[in-house]
Amino acid sequence: MEPIIGSLSGNPSAAGQAAPAGDIIKDSDTANFRQDVMEASMQRPVIVDFWATWCGPCKQLTPVLEKAVTEAGGKVSLVKIDIDQNQQLAAQLRIQSVPTVYAFYQGQPVDGFQGALPESQVKQFIAGVLQTAGQDAGPSAEEILAEAEKLRTSGQPQEAAQLFGRILQQDQENAAAVAGMLRCQIDMGDMDGAEETLKSLPEAMQLKPELQAVASAIELARQAAESGDVADLMEKVAQNPDDHQSRFDLAQALYAQNKREAAVEELLEIVKRQRGWNEDAARKQLVKYFEAWGFKDPLAQEARRRLSSLLFA
Repeated sequence: MEPIIGSLSGNPSAAGQAAPAGDIIKDSDTANFRQDVMEASMQRPVIVDFWATWCGPCKQLTPVLEKAVTEAGGKVSLVKIDIDQNQQLAAQLRIQSVPTVYAFYQGQPVDGFQGALPESQVKQFIAGVLQTAGQDAGPSAEEILAEAEKLRTSGQPQEAAQLFGRILQQDQENAAAVAGMLRCQIDMGDMDGAEETLKSLPEAMQLKPELQAVASAIELARQAAESGDVADLMEKVAQNPDDHQSRFDLAQALYAQNKREAAVEELLEIVKRQRGWNEDAARKQLVKYFEAWGFKDPLAQEARRRLSSLLFA
């Protein structure tokens, strides 16, 4: 993901006191415990997860811990210790059951718990540890994403990219943040760069819904760039309302001018007049709109409702 961060976000770490992603969560052992936990906790709190491969609750808790630590944005780190591989250390720390979690700060244990906790309680635990360390837990990844998207949709892609980059510094597999960065790239006029970056992502990432939506947005933008003149197309449609190709092209031209509602109206009109025209081209184009905007977009929801009414009337 480095090309995404490097090409858009400038200096993401400046947006927050983020540590390198590889330093936030790590496995450790007896030999490295002093360095990874005791010494590291002099800089920031360290959460230590004592677990075992045979422990069912450990498999539930560890991903929750990883997610919560990642969302803390580098203010706390996580060290995982397999007790079966480090029995002497487990005995020294009197680990009697797993999972057991300790929080260290300034070389001393400051809090802990046993057993698997739900995500909300894990977040409360980390917030308490940060408070003990005199720090504010700060906004969650979801809150940062929401703020970044708000900035992007209000015409501030560079500022939004800084926030998306802040998340990617901690979690380079965050599909929403990757998609947000690509959309910022598109908004800043670098369509070719966004398309190239998208194609360079691992296939598993490209198949995520957020990235599929970006692919649809790029395709639509390409099509819109090749659309004709709105006035000319409107005249053609006015002269012949059943000229579906001109109406389809008009929808693309309107989309290019960011007149989303008007573009939707023209495509719905084609479906209303001749549902199967050009192998359902109008319906398929509407679906691309929905994918590009996100199915939670208010206009997408309304258009989907109207499309369904036409199709199943």
